[in-house]
Amino acid sequence: MRKIKNLELRIKNSETGFTLLELLIVIAIIGVLAALLMVNFMSVRERSRDAQRKSNLRQIQSALELYRADEGNYPESLKNCSSLGDGDLGNSDCSTFYMKKIPTDPRGSTYYNSGDYYYGTKENGYALVACLENINEQASETALDSVSDYTGYFPNNPPATCTTSNKYYVLTDL
Repeated sequence: MRKIKNLELRIKNSETGFTLLELLIVIAIIGVLAALLMVNFMSVRERSRDAQRKSNLRQIQSALELYRADEGNYPESLKNCSSLGDGDLGNSDCSTFYMKKIPTDPRGSTYYNSGDYYYGTKENGYALVACLENINEQASETALDSVSDYTGYFPNNPPATCTTSNKYYVLTDL
């Protein structure tokens, strides 16, 4: 019995905790890892929203092409039928809808242009423009300057609206 007590006493005396320095090092390592993961997570969210913007423009482009096939030209505005209120694309007498709700920017009205994409027309063509968040994102091959003379939904011209560090994604009928 005495041996067991001595053994218990030795075990209790030999237990040591972590030193303050060891705890600080572990906390610092966890902090650095958390910071690295947060930066990567923010980049993933930007890329995801940019992919959504590109997809939205392609959907609008498809609706515009259907509109042109039926009407022979492109509409002056994306929101040409006011019956739905959310922004829609219908034929000239609003009896046929090519897109019942025009998609808006994934960040909503707080990002740029109240969340709407830029749309402009020129002769028998159009341009759709979105501002991308991720500066490393693949921009479109169409230069933004080539659509600056389009008339329509280009308030203040897109370069004045998006920050200079952002890229533009431009879709045209060409």
